[in-house]
Amino acid sequence: MTRAALINPNWDYAGSIYFGCRSPHLPLELGITAQHLKAAGHSTLLLDAHMFELSPRDIEAELHNFGPDMIVITTAPTYLFWRCAPPELRVPQALALAVRDLAPVLVAVGPHGSTTPRAALRKLGVDVVVMGECEASLLRLANGERDFPGLCFADGASVRVNGGPQGAGFKDQPALDWPDEMIRRHHHHHHRFEAAPVGPGAEVEASRGCPYNCTFCAKENFRNAYRKRPPAIILDEVDRLHRQGIEYVYFIDEIFLPNHELLEGLSQRGLKFGVQTRIDLWKPDMLALLGRAGCVSIEAGIESLTVEGRAALAKNCKMSTDQLADRLVEARRHVPFVQANLIEVPEDDDPVVQRWRTKMQDAGIWANDPVPLYPYPGSPDYRKLWGEPDDFAWERAHRHYLGMFDQFSDVQNERPVPLDALELQVAS
Repeated sequence: MTRAALINPNWDYAGSIYFGCRSPHLPLELGITAQHLKAAGHSTLLLDAHMFELSPRDIEAELHNFGPDMIVITTAPTYLFWRCAPPELRVPQALALAVRDLAPVLVAVGPHGSTTPRAALRKLGVDVVVMGECEASLLRLANGERDFPGLCFADGASVRVNGGPQGAGFKDQPALDWPDEMIRRHHHHHHRFEAAPVGPGAEVEASRGCPYNCTFCAKENFRNAYRKRPPAIILDEVDRLHRQGIEYVYFIDEIFLPNHELLEGLSQRGLKFGVQTRIDLWKPDMLALLGRAGCVSIEAGIESLTVEGRAALAKNCKMSTDQLADRLVEARRHVPFVQANLIEVPEDDDPVVQRWRTKMQDAGIWANDPVPLYPYPGSPDYRKLWGEPDDFAWERAHRHYLGMFDQFSDVQNERPVPLDALELQVAS
C-alpha cells in the first residue's frame, strides 16, 4: 500500500499573465486521482492549500503527520485551467522545494510537464513528471510501476521521456465525493453574474476533450479526444453535491454539447449552473431546454467577427456573423447571462468590433474587448510559429506575447513580469 499526498498549491498570481479565474476551485485532477487510489486500497491525503489557505508550514505539518511515500503536486489550478495555465512554475517550484525531503518520491502533474517534460522536471526538481491526463498514471505509480508510457524521469545522468502524453478512459469515471468542509469553503460561483451566491458552488466534469481543433486551444497534449460520461453518473455526482448544500455547478467541459437526457435530469434538480460552449451548436429548442434546466451562464466562443478570422482560427463554423448574433440573442431569451468571447485577430477591424460589441450589449449580451492571443505550448498556434515545443517553449511564448502587446486581459492590473524573472524569484 502506498501513502500518497496530493497537493494543490496555494496559488499566487502576482506578475503573471494568467487569464483564468483566481478564486479557489475544486482540484478535479486530484479528486479523481484520490478516488482511484482509495478504490485500489492506497492511503490518500488530499491537501487543497488554495481552498484552505494553507501556508508552507501548514502543509509541512500535515505531511509530517501523514508520512507519505509519494507526494504529487499539480502545476495548474484544477483541470478547468490546464488549457490556460499560469506559464510560470513559481508557485509549484516553491512548494516542491519545501516538501522535497518529506517523501521518497516527488511527482509533478499538469500541462507544463505534459508539453515540456524535461523543462518541468528540471525546474521543479521532482523525481517524476506525468505527461497528459494524470489519474491513471498516478495509480500505476502508486501500484509500484516506474517505467511506462507517459512518464519523464531522471535515468542516471540523462533524462528519459517515455512516449508521449497519455489519456484516461474517463467515460466510466464514477461520481466524485468531496469532503464536506471543502465544499463548505467553496464560496466562489465560477462565471456567475446574475445573482449573488447564497450557498456553496462546485465544479463538475461532464465531458472531456473537444471534437474541434481551434488554433488557439492548448489541449493537444492533455484532454484532447472527446469523451462524455453517462448522464446518470453526472446526475448522481450533482445530487451528492446538492446534499452537501451547493446551489450552483459550473461544468468545466472544454465544450458543453447539447445533451437532452442530462438537461432533462438537471431540470428536476432545482440547481443553477454555468457552461462554456459554442453557440453555433445549439438550436433554439435546446437553448430553451438549457434555460429550463437551470443554466444561468453561457460563455460562448465566437472569437472572430469575420469569416476569414474564424477560418484563420480553424473554428470550422458554418454560421455567418449575423446568424451567430441571432443565436446569442435567442440564448439570452432563456439564460440570464450570455457572454460572447472575442480574440484579437488581424482580420477584424476594431471599429467594426466595437460597434458589434455595443449591439450585443444593447441586446443584454456581454461581448468582451478582444483579448490578445497567448501562443500556449501545446496549441496549433505555437506550432505554427515555432514548430514542436522544446525545453524553452514557455519562455519563447512569453517573450513573444510581452513583445507583441501593450494591453493585456481584464484581470491583469499591471504589466506581466517576464517568465524567467518570475521563476528566478524562487531560486534567489
